[in-house]
Amino acid sequence: MPKVQPSRRGKLQPPDGWSDLEPTLDEFKQKMRDAENESTAGKRKVESTWSVMRVHHQRSRYIYDLFYKRKAISRKLFDYCVKQGHADGKLIGKWRKQGFEKLCCLQCIQARDTNYGTACICRVPKSKLDEREVECVHCGCRGCSSSD
Repeated sequence: MPKVQPSRRGKLQPPDGWSDLEPTLDEFKQKMRDAENESTAGKRKVESTWSVMRVHHQRSRYIYDLFYKRKAISRKLFDYCVKQGHADGKLIGKWRKQGFEKLCCLQCIQARDTNYGTACICRVPKSKLDEREVECVHCGCRGCSSSD
């Protein structure tokens, strides 16, 4: 005997403006699928998740820009996107704070994830680094310091 489907009464309905946002979010969903299915042959272990992190950042940044910079979507639609997982609410919260406007991911500011208990190398301004090219181990960022 098949299981009885739960009622759809608890399902959250998308607010007004969702139809304008949905095609772009579908494109990001396809990019995410491609990044997840990408071959990891010839890559270092840490490099295998960098493409997923980039798409996640782009998708959250897109929604952030629509709400805070261009004011093109409503608060209700923004909250819906965060609740449904289309945007990272904690990352967007950091972007609103001074000094974190260009932050690439939350792992880069967590001191417990580094060897010396400090921020990630990508958070150091490029003017204070040598001429060598720097890549973050967590997400592949080459510099997300706000003073760059």
